[in-house]
Amino acid sequence: MYQATVPVFRHYLSRIADIVAIAGPDALDAPGADGMTARQQFAAAAGLSMRVACPLAGREVPDLPEALGPRLAVARALLGVMKPADFTGAEARLIRHAEGAAVPEQPATEFLFLWGLPNFFFHMSLGYAALLAAGVALERADFDGLPFGR
Repeated sequence: MYQATVPVFRHYLSRIADIVAIAGPDALDAPGADGMTARQQFAAAAGLSMRVACPLAGREVPDLPEALGPRLAVARALLGVMKPADFTGAEARLIRHAEGAAVPEQPATEFLFLWGLPNFFFHMSLGYAALLAAGVALERADFDGLPFGR
């Protein structure tokens, strides 16, 4: 569970921070196809990293700063202090979480792989797409940080 959360979220939160730097503040506020701005989508992704990793590590989900830069930095820092031992027994946990008006309870693997990771990447992808639609010159490598797509 540690390997599927902490390193993944830290990597992609870093990618979001780099994308935000490329985009500049004005582009972040252009609305995307769903009406949410890239800033809002990226903030949601940062929040999801905590909403997913913390319960799996047996921790309370912390409040994050509202401003996007500090929100990304704090989420990465909090993930950075998590250790593999924090996730011992995570697979056996039932995770109860709020999703809109619903409060589902899911086995940890279902919570992570069918809800948590897909929702994180959903918001990251919509933020990225909003910036592309706003004319920001981004490449696949900006999204994933890998040199394969250049």
